Amino acid sequence: MSARFRFSRIAWSCAAAASALAGAQAARAEDEAPAIIVYGRADGYDIEKTRTATKTETALIDVPQSVSVLSREQLDDQGLEQLGDALRYVPGVVLGQGEGHRDQVSLRGQNTTADFFLDGLRDDAQYYRALYNIERVEVLKGANALIFGRGGGGGVINRVSKAPEFSRNRADFSAGVDTLGAWSLAADVDRVLSDSAAVRLNATWEDFASHRDFYSGHFLGLNPTLGLKLGEATRLTASYEYAEDRRTTDRGVPSLGGLPLKGFDDTFFGVPGLNHSETTAHIARLRLDHEFGENLKADLSAQYASYDKYYGNIYARGATAAAVELEGYDSTTTRTNWVVQGNLVWKGETGGLGHQLLVGFEAGEQDTDALRSEAFFGTASRVTVPLAQVLIVPAARFGPISRSSRSDVRTLSAYVQDQIDLGDHVKLVAGLRYDNFRISSANRINQFGASREDGKWSPRLGLIVKPQENLSFYASFAKSFLPQSGDQFTVLDATTATLAPEEFRNLEVGAKWDLTDRLALTAALYQLDRKNTRASDPITGNTVLSGSSRARGFEAALVGQITPQLQVTLGYALQDGEIRTTTTAAPAGRPLAQLPRHQASAFARYDITDKLGVALGVLHQSSQFATISNAVRLPAFTRVDAAVFYEVSDRVELQVNVENLTDADYFPSAHTDNNISTGKPLNARLTMRVKL
Repeated sequence: MSARFRFSRIAWSCAAAASALAGAQAARAEDEAPAIIVYGRADGYDIEKTRTATKTETALIDVPQSVSVLSREQLDDQGLEQLGDALRYVPGVVLGQGEGHRDQVSLRGQNTTADFFLDGLRDDAQYYRALYNIERVEVLKGANALIFGRGGGGGVINRVSKAPEFSRNRADFSAGVDTLGAWSLAADVDRVLSDSAAVRLNATWEDFASHRDFYSGHFLGLNPTLGLKLGEATRLTASYEYAEDRRTTDRGVPSLGGLPLKGFDDTFFGVPGLNHSETTAHIARLRLDHEFGENLKADLSAQYASYDKYYGNIYARGATAAAVELEGYDSTTTRTNWVVQGNLVWKGETGGLGHQLLVGFEAGEQDTDALRSEAFFGTASRVTVPLAQVLIVPAARFGPISRSSRSDVRTLSAYVQDQIDLGDHVKLVAGLRYDNFRISSANRINQFGASREDGKWSPRLGLIVKPQENLSFYASFAKSFLPQSGDQFTVLDATTATLAPEEFRNLEVGAKWDLTDRLALTAALYQLDRKNTRASDPITGNTVLSGSSRARGFEAALVGQITPQLQVTLGYALQDGEIRTTTTAAPAGRPLAQLPRHQASAFARYDITDKLGVALGVLHQSSQFATISNAVRLPAFTRVDAAVFYEVSDRVELQVNVENLTDADYFPSAHTDNNISTGKPLNARLTMRVKL
């Protein structure tokens, strides 16, 4: 019997047993969702509660860490359809280029392609994530291993899915088109089937276009979700998502003289036809919840995810004033993930102290096959061509397989957390998680095989002082780890098989103040230390050791309603980080890459009348180094956005979003010193929303 079959049978047997014993949680869908602070319009930007940070229903003011939440209303007002675009408005999050085929971010100076979650379950493949089926996006800063396991050193990004409603039938449709030629269609349909059953269907088609030459692509998403009430105290939610992403792989422009190459913002440094990516994902989830009584609840989740990924790319390796050097490769990756997670939450008192006790487990299995081939221009692996607005590149092809590997990851985790009320004004959050992590891999080219097993403890401790109900001060410590095989765990080599996991330690103090029941102010100071650090080589992009690092910063945000007509989300981050030990990759004292000193964002919507509203958004990011070489700097930039909203009738709304109103020329992200993305020019998007 294969390990995968054994694990799958165990996972679904656990789910079936839990269903027979208890079923799903008694809470109704509207009870399960966090409370949304209402103001102005029917909905607002501010979120009062979330389960994600503690796996319990906890007010954000009682969570001892920095949490940024992007509500569905804010995403719609900003006209956002892709996760990366939404994260631009979160202080402390810096977008990476992702080589033009995946989401990649730096959280508090820690670069990651894997710290992404869907409803609290790992979604770590390298692909672009859409927002058509998402209720909100949560960014949890600092080390998060207690709740999420491995990784998450600088933070994690969790998407919360739209769930079926049992109270009404509804159907929302939208269509949008922009001046660059991109367009999209989306549907969100909710139907009550009976007193105990409801279904929700979200679907979208997005057709991509850009200012970049030869760029095109599409995204198709389909996500049906079924909700069942299995009695007064039980609930089952079953969901399946199909995601298909096809797009041009675009790695931007090279650098020249330590800055991005100017005057070639539209030029495609690749080969049309060869530069393309294809991703197909299938994600199936079951969640069973049960309420044993008023103070005791349990949930059990199981997720199967399959990812089939291909990308080919030719990209710039370097440039002079007259020529550019190109190279490339293609890559195929297939991955399957199984995750089973269970939680038991008890609320009560012992010895006069209030408790909210969490006990849980998680088991996971991840299998990955990866292939790679190098590009050839005739018989050469690199070619130099004259620099021009449209490059003339010799015929290129991808050669025989140069890398072939398989890796298998197995994890088993257990955790406990207690939220203790020490009187009326002091709360303590204390928890501990143990992860057993085992990876085995085989390099099919050189026949090198290796395995490694690590057992790691991840503690969390937070103290919250509340002088009054709407004001809290907190201090927290958390630790996380990451095994030494890259965050995608594709293959071990002779070096990584001998190295202990990387370690992250996050110290944080902060304050949260609900100025009114509709306006929240938060602020945090942090220090994040990372040991046995790995980083990307400035030229090749391959992972290399770079010693230890430290990042420090201050973050602040104001979210909610200022007046009945004015709603805002404001954010600011002041950041600094450096490498602390000298290695072959970089000397001690060198600043961290992709960590701009200042980040500021503001988005405000003002409703002039019941039917007419306007909005203004501003993004500012100071200069940053593209990589740890510190040889190339991305200049500071400020981008201004705007929007107009008009309610034609109770069922029809129109909005126009204008991105980069001043037509600023900017370079928002990079992957290496010579793969630098160019920002979009002035671009307007018209969206129509219809409610039935």
